[in-house]
Amino acid sequence: MEGSAIRVVVADDHPLFRGALRQALASLLPGAHVIEANGLDDLTATLAREGDIDLVLLDLTMPGVQGFSGLIYLRAQHPDVPVVIVSANEDPVVIRRAIEFGAAGFIPKSLESDRIGKAIQAVLAGDAWVPPDIELSASEDKETAEMMRRLATLTPQQVRVLMMLSEGLLNKQIAYELGVSEATVKAHVSAILQKLGVESRTQAVIASSKIGATLRPAATAPESL
Repeated sequence: MEGSAIRVVVADDHPLFRGALRQALASLLPGAHVIEANGLDDLTATLAREGDIDLVLLDLTMPGVQGFSGLIYLRAQHPDVPVVIVSANEDPVVIRRAIEFGAAGFIPKSLESDRIGKAIQAVLAGDAWVPPDIELSASEDKETAEMMRRLATLTPQQVRVLMMLSEGLLNKQIAYELGVSEATVKAHVSAILQKLGVESRTQAVIASSKIGATLRPAATAPESL
């Protein structure tokens, strides 16, 4: 694939690291078009505006992203765009779950730039890439595997609602943020509960937070739906 044809979005809230990745990409793929995003809203706006993107390099911790929620959202909203996690978290469980949630690769931030370049080249060639010492075949327990499967059935909007539930937002606040009616939010919440096999908002957030899909639920007054 020619460098001039490559369009990459670097989504990270640390300008220095974005700059380092941009430099590495410029060396690896001369002429590549590199776009920077500093949060999930910025990233989604960029993807909507820019059209065809060949690769997203996504941090797990930046504004609007909670655990794997950003990855889950992107895989649901843009299933044809490869997403590689670039993170300081090198926990093998986190790496395996990122791949299970649809990441095309997982690059630790501690890697030297030449190894990061090789990893990106592998993904652009259609291969998955994780650190060589990670055993992807290690199995999750049945409960975790089932919840991951259920989370993968959520629509992009339902993922956003679940993320906002974990922040402790009420239906009217979520409706305002998403520009929809409270009735629409209630319908999304009902669908989330059904898909995750739980009975309340709090249970939904606790279940998803246990596998790192969202944050722990914030302390708020309970809301029926």
